[in-house]
Amino acid sequence: MTARALLPWTDIDVPDGLAVAYYDGVTPPADELSGVEFYVLPYDAGPEPPKLIGKLPALKAVQALSAGVESLVPLVPEGVALANGRGLHDLSVAEHALALIYASQRFLPRWFAQQATGSWAREHTLSLADSRVLLVGYGSIGHAIERQLLAAESVVTRVASRARPDEDVHGVAELPALLPAADIVVLVLPETPETKGLLGARELALLPDQALVVNVGRGSAIDTAALLAEAERGRLRAALDVVDPEPLPADHPLWKVPGVVITPHVAGGSASFYPRAKTLVAEQLRRFVAGEPLLNVVR
Repeated sequence: MTARALLPWTDIDVPDGLAVAYYDGVTPPADELSGVEFYVLPYDAGPEPPKLIGKLPALKAVQALSAGVESLVPLVPEGVALANGRGLHDLSVAEHALALIYASQRFLPRWFAQQATGSWAREHTLSLADSRVLLVGYGSIGHAIERQLLAAESVVTRVASRARPDEDVHGVAELPALLPAADIVVLVLPETPETKGLLGARELALLPDQALVVNVGRGSAIDTAALLAEAERGRLRAALDVVDPEPLPADHPLWKVPGVVITPHVAGGSASFYPRAKTLVAEQLRRFVAGEPLLNVVR
């Protein structure tokens, strides 16, 4: 019997011996779901695609295209492999993190606002070069961000969930000692019970005046109310691609605080992602048909 895969794109190399159906996150092909063994979740398509996992009785493997899959784990039945998109977003997120940092350090929102009014008011800015950057979350994406930070001649301190002295990586337990020396804190963390509220009022208070807090991981890692309080009084600045809650309500005061830059969780979805994702999916399908181990299996 021919195996069947459910894919989000039609322009993927499909190996012989595999039948395919397509689902872009809008309307699933209801008459073709019963035989689906390999399901590639549409990327960034809202809450509906994950719900389909429980409606695929023949399912053997789920391929997510995001690096974080914490919300999917409870939905995937025992015995079904779950693979993530590790590596697909590294450069995209790194570019966005650096863009957020540069926008904040070089006062770009101010200059953009002045452009709209034809104003020529000048002021010297901050810089990334020589800044002390605390990189919290030293996985695949953290590595990619670090490469760009070092190219910009900043001074990087690595932090992960646990210390790895042989790699010069500090553990999060050391944050109270590390925060007072940081000009910039970059968070690249998944959402876990340990990371929720990692930067709360106490931790934010340890940062020096005018420090920049950057988040391209999960919004829950920062206590939003505590960050808002620090930013509203002008003591800290922030550059955020993720927030808590998300989406941030239109009337939330954080939108209008000077020194805060917000983008709507778009760091991972640049043009470089799609060809990399399609290459990964093609390789995973080849492995699946050949009976070889899948890449990036997390469960």
